[in-house]
Amino acid sequence: MQPFTAPFSRHDFGDDFLWGVTIAAFQNEGAHDKDGRGRSIWDEFTQRKGKIKDGSNAFIATDFYHRYPQDLLLAKMMGFSVFRFSISWTRILPKGTGEVNLAGISFYHRLIDACLELGLTPYITLYHWDLPHALEKKGGWCHRGVVFAFEEYVRIVVNEYGDKVKHWIVLNEPFGFTSLGYMLGVHAPGKFGLSYFLPAVHHVVLAQAAGARVIRDEVRDAVIGTTYSCSHIIPYTQNEQDLLAARKADALFNRMFLEPALGLGYPVHDMPLLKRIERRYALWRDWDNMTFDFDFIGIQTYFPLVVRYNAFMPVVSVSEVKPRSRKVPVTGLGWEISATGMYAMLKQFGAYRGVRRLIVTESGAAFNDMPVDGRIQDKERIGYFTEYLGAVLQAQKEGVPVDGYFVWTLTDNFEWAEGYRARFGLVHVDFSTQIRTIKDSGYWFKTLLNNEG
Repeated sequence: MQPFTAPFSRHDFGDDFLWGVTIAAFQNEGAHDKDGRGRSIWDEFTQRKGKIKDGSNAFIATDFYHRYPQDLLLAKMMGFSVFRFSISWTRILPKGTGEVNLAGISFYHRLIDACLELGLTPYITLYHWDLPHALEKKGGWCHRGVVFAFEEYVRIVVNEYGDKVKHWIVLNEPFGFTSLGYMLGVHAPGKFGLSYFLPAVHHVVLAQAAGARVIRDEVRDAVIGTTYSCSHIIPYTQNEQDLLAARKADALFNRMFLEPALGLGYPVHDMPLLKRIERRYALWRDWDNMTFDFDFIGIQTYFPLVVRYNAFMPVVSVSEVKPRSRKVPVTGLGWEISATGMYAMLKQFGAYRGVRRLIVTESGAAFNDMPVDGRIQDKERIGYFTEYLGAVLQAQKEGVPVDGYFVWTLTDNFEWAEGYRARFGLVHVDFSTQIRTIKDSGYWFKTLLNNEG
């Protein structure tokens, strides 16, 4: 067996650098009808024919609800000090608002206590895409009432766990769940069109600040962040139309949720489409309520985007130049592998005056992992982490305030519309038996983080 060495030491990143792994409630917990949990938009979406590529659902997923002690031990054994997970809104409030489910409250107490007993710092994500179906029936993120429902949910959660948990993430990838779920219809709740997307964007912007204010009010010494998916935008050519397309794409993919939080408003200059939010969905008092001084911003960049002008693309006139056509290295999902993209996004987000700290709150790659004689030799994933961590280190050396890297993900899981085909985990899961097998990439992190080898 080859030694699992890296071209850097964990100490190169600084002794206070945070090393973590990440999971999400819907993708891992299973136990979909256990102990009073309500139905989410993803429970409904997975039952719609043709929406999940392998026809699967997350009724069992990785059975984290029952197997969390084993999974936490795996995270600890590999040397991680942070365990990021999300709370299922419908375990706490089965109908989205109203009556609290005490069994759900109890489960997360057990999980938090188990983390603390192992010396794993819990970072809790309050919303990782699993909106209660009862709220979706009232309009979901398209309806302004969801902001008040979210505040209620956040207040219940932080009052329950705030004495033990100090690190909070309000939302996971708002551009992801609004664009895929309320514009393109390929994720839950499966809605399509600008009439859904634009109000959803605005209400999510309000919710990210509202939820953060609740935490600040209720939790002493809280460290509050929120996370954004982002992509380094590259114009296909240097002609004026492609450069304009790149500016539009950057406003849409990278700036649309961050800049309102920073008090800069929507990036309407580069994406005029967003003026429709101001005209149709915003109230005069919303502008003050969109801002919050976050303690950190989570950055989640998996791939860059090469874009060009496309007159036939409705509204935005922008289209992607696919990686395979450019013959660049890709993951098992066809996503371009680019440490340069990671570096560029850290530099871009770190340049904002209102951004205090950055944490890479998700980073990872899906490959077609297959056990051979009980071992998963995922050299491609190790190469990915080596490149991306190298980019983080370079940005840090140049003064970017990045002080953490959380791996997506601990175990293979239910990867949304991909089902179980896309394996991101450091730990392989046989979904027929729930047997866990640490991949070579997991041992690579064990060597790096435990100073072995």
